[in-house]
Amino acid sequence: MSDDGPNGSAIDRLRAAAGDRLGVGRRALAAFRIGLGIVLLVDLGLRARNLTAFYTDAGVLPRAALAETYPLAARVSLHALADGPLAVAALFALAGVAAAALAVGHRTRLAAAASLALLLSLQARNPLVLNAGDLLLAHLLGVGLLCPLGSRWSIDAVRRDGGASGTGDRSGGAGDRFVGPASTLLLTVTVVVYASNAIVKLRGAAWTTGEAVGRVFRLTYLHGPLGGLVPEVPGLLSVATYGWLGLLAASPLLVLATGRLRAALAGVFVAGHLAMPFVLQIGVFPLVSVVGLLPFFPPAVWDRAERRVAPVATRVGGVVRAPRSGPSGPGSVARRVAAAGRRAAPVVAAVLLAALLCWNALAIGVVATPEPVAAVSDPAESGWDMFAPDPPTTDRLVLATAATADGDRVDALYGDVVAADRPPTEARAYPTARWRKFLTLLADSPEPTRTRHLLGHLCDRAGGRADAAVERVEVSFVSVDVVDGETRVASLGERRCDRR
Repeated sequence: MSDDGPNGSAIDRLRAAAGDRLGVGRRALAAFRIGLGIVLLVDLGLRARNLTAFYTDAGVLPRAALAETYPLAARVSLHALADGPLAVAALFALAGVAAAALAVGHRTRLAAAASLALLLSLQARNPLVLNAGDLLLAHLLGVGLLCPLGSRWSIDAVRRDGGASGTGDRSGGAGDRFVGPASTLLLTVTVVVYASNAIVKLRGAAWTTGEAVGRVFRLTYLHGPLGGLVPEVPGLLSVATYGWLGLLAASPLLVLATGRLRAALAGVFVAGHLAMPFVLQIGVFPLVSVVGLLPFFPPAVWDRAERRVAPVATRVGGVVRAPRSGPSGPGSVARRVAAAGRRAAPVVAAVLLAALLCWNALAIGVVATPEPVAAVSDPAESGWDMFAPDPPTTDRLVLATAATADGDRVDALYGDVVAADRPPTEARAYPTARWRKFLTLLADSPEPTRTRHLLGHLCDRAGGRADAAVERVEVSFVSVDVVDGETRVASLGERRCDRR
């Protein structure tokens, strides 16, 4: 039977429309791969600043405490086998090598798999410092494993094609488009984040009344480098609130629309995310979000990118040579494994797509959570509820003070000299987004063992920065209500530093 009739034409049009919306250009996948590699390196660099504090036995969560609180995480984390800073640093370096290989597209699938395994291991080593950006990064990297990330702009492509640049088809036509369950899953992950967050925000009062963004910028513990410079102009902040909420609500158009509308919407999202690190201290979430948006950009964007990098790509192509591989041996085994993976990827992607949609429907309460699921997990705890349904109304700061043997006082987190009797007005924000996550969780749910490990680590931390021996440390939280200005001080604990 021919497809030339009316029904055949309708099916072809439907297939083409679905491909336009659910497919991803291979050059967009290459940009996505490069972005993933860069973000992984940035994430490692940011985490390395507090390597001892968060990932060793001398830190706030020793391995014994991890095993007691998160037994499954302790069993699956390779980092939980490391017994000191050098061993953890070696794992960081290994993850950096894998991320760099992913960025340049060298043995891409292996690099992506190694990066995902090491990322999940690192996240499992200390679940108390994780945020939405970590979860999204793991999602995107996992989906990337199911996509041909190395088919363009990669060392793998140069070696495979034997060309100068490995860029392949520049036309943006069928040969430059990857369509299937995996591409659909990749696009859906990003849209689900935005759409779910919009639904939860619409249930609150601060976003629908235009007050949310103004409230967020009054939370000084979230301030980025320029956060304190945002003007208190109610009208402007209200416009920003409604504008971001409207953008989130329009996020399904990232899939439903095509061409310039899709590119414009993705571009506005990218601009918003790139502005966030300057005004908010929220870790790698903005950068991860930008990477998740790259697959939505059309071929015209990547045409320009190719023209800009063509001279460099030609030089790289002259250096990279196609490897010699016979019909048998390790190379042949690797090809058979890769072929099997390609055949399985669509099935795995389809299952994960269904799971993603079902889980997020449960998380936002669109459907009731079945009792068997509720008995083992609460989907709402892993929902995309950033600043939703309403932003916090409490600006929570910290006083971490160490007393030295010569009578001085130093800030146990920052290391500088402070007043002997620090008033609440001298409470400070947190050194990093991960310190904020850890300490605010502890402030909400004080736990004796966790507090003891924190104070012990602060003794060592302050001792390494003070001129004299540190005798004791104490930590208090200062909460300031951003609505009525009420200030409350709550002591977390105190410890003598000569006690082990």
